[in-house]
Amino acid sequence: MDCIGIVGAGVMGQGIAHCLAEKGKTVYIYDIDNKKTDGLADKIVKSIKTNRMFLNTEFEGMDAIRNRIKIYEKMEFFEEPDIIIECISEVMEIKKEAFVLLDKIAKQSCIFFSNASCISITQLASFTQRPEQVIGVHFMNPAYLIHTVEVIKGLLTSMETVNATNQFIESIGKKSILVNDYPGYVSNRISHLMMNEAAFIVQDQVASAEAVDRIFKECYGHKMGPLETADLIGIDVVVNSLDILYKSYQDSKFRCCPLLSRMVYANLLGRKTGEGFYKYER
Repeated sequence: MDCIGIVGAGVMGQGIAHCLAEKGKTVYIYDIDNKKTDGLADKIVKSIKTNRMFLNTEFEGMDAIRNRIKIYEKMEFFEEPDIIIECISEVMEIKKEAFVLLDKIAKQSCIFFSNASCISITQLASFTQRPEQVIGVHFMNPAYLIHTVEVIKGLLTSMETVNATNQFIESIGKKSILVNDYPGYVSNRISHLMMNEAAFIVQDQVASAEAVDRIFKECYGHKMGPLETADLIGIDVVVNSLDILYKSYQDSKFRCCPLLSRMVYANLLGRKTGEGFYKYER
């Protein structure tokens, strides 16, 4: 499985492409927005160089890495990949359209990975004629720094697909943890509750964002606090995920904090806009 397609060239698509190209995989990348793919191969190579500089490793093989990254303007070219990784917006209608088209284009043996953060893998698989070959592979952000991947087995995902997925993840130097498919899986079902409650604490003036994050870092040993994490992910993404969880479970515990919604209206989305719970240089 050395030829991999990535649909969606946002933060996660770029980060996953970084991981794959560096580990010797040929990567096909497509995004409906040509602005995201313009100069993307060079951007990924630059990211790899920067990461290697911090790790104090060699810069050898950059030309070969660059040559393994293929940018396409149409998904119709995705006939060759052994695996296709879906990294598009967490909107069911958009994902459905992509899976229906990919199912027609991809070769029969191709496995579909979804990097969805909350949406049911079983539901995504229902849009294809190969539900046994659809699996959730939830890379964390930044994908090239986090060495473990959450793998989500849909109701119809075969064990052959699970085993092939685990072998692939091992081949790119990562570990996998297998869970079953329920919206939010393990990581986001828990983490979004924590971020949401942290926002309620700030809204209710129990503590500042900085105080909340310091408690989690200095008392619990977390590398990032919940509100720093929300800023990294994007406040709009957090709100959208909470809405999906609320609709999926019909459970009031997933009710989105009004402060988060207000921040979205004000375009205070975190790092990507320069301000969220904190201010950032852009």
